[in-house]
Amino acid sequence: MPFSTENLCYLKHGERQIMARVFKPDGAGPFPCLIDLHGGAWNNGDLEERTGLGEYLAERGYVMVTLNFRHGPDGYPTTLADINYGIRWTKAHAKELKVDPNRVAIGGASSGGHLAMLVSMRPNDPRYTDIPGPAGVDSSVKGVVMLWPVINPLSRYRHAKRLVAAGNPPGWAVGMDKKHETYWHDEATMAEGNPMLILEKGEKVVMPPAIWIQGRPDQTHDYHDPDGGFPGNEPERFVSNYRKAGGDIEISYFDNAKRNTDVTHAPVVEFLKKHVG
Repeated sequence: MPFSTENLCYLKHGERQIMARVFKPDGAGPFPCLIDLHGGAWNNGDLEERTGLGEYLAERGYVMVTLNFRHGPDGYPTTLADINYGIRWTKAHAKELKVDPNRVAIGGASSGGHLAMLVSMRPNDPRYTDIPGPAGVDSSVKGVVMLWPVINPLSRYRHAKRLVAAGNPPGWAVGMDKKHETYWHDEATMAEGNPMLILEKGEKVVMPPAIWIQGRPDQTHDYHDPDGGFPGNEPERFVSNYRKAGGDIEISYFDNAKRNTDVTHAPVVEFLKKHVG
């Protein structure tokens, strides 16, 4: 299906523009929508990274709205406030965006996957709804797509530090502790904004249908937390917790060399067909 792409400012902080890129199928719509969040360890990355998935979805009849947001030294929870507003903005501008506001899901890659789950779990958290928005819309979503998410910021922080301390660490681990500290500041905050630990402490949250799409081998996202009290790796641990709390979640593994190809795009479409329409 032919499509078009448009860059829009969805939010301003003073003179600072926060941008969205919208991938829209041709035709009248309205179409189901995925709001998409880039990765970058809560410090780096932007919407330029998300073209492949956006084009793939638009060709198949889905609008994708990929968001930039505050990150890095802006710190937690500013990112969640921007994203929560971005969901409401998308619904409020549904007609212009050709979006069905009743068929909106959210997703993201790496740290973006973490943010997608966290904002979905706490749609009414006053810290996340801090930015006033248009009346008549909310930040609820119909599903959550997590592409190799950093679901547990605290365990990943400690994981990277252990690898560095052991000597000859992989390149991704070098300096990762500083990125966590820049955004989260301390371990207590990494534990608070943490979907894994939110479930394990029994916080009452919203749990939309979800999918975790995970490459293997992937030491950055698919690792064991020795402090977690769970025999498997973090993906299995989160899926177990989500299901125990009454949530509907599936997990799909793939060859990590095929990340960001049709191999990882196709399960997104199948999930959206099932849960969003």
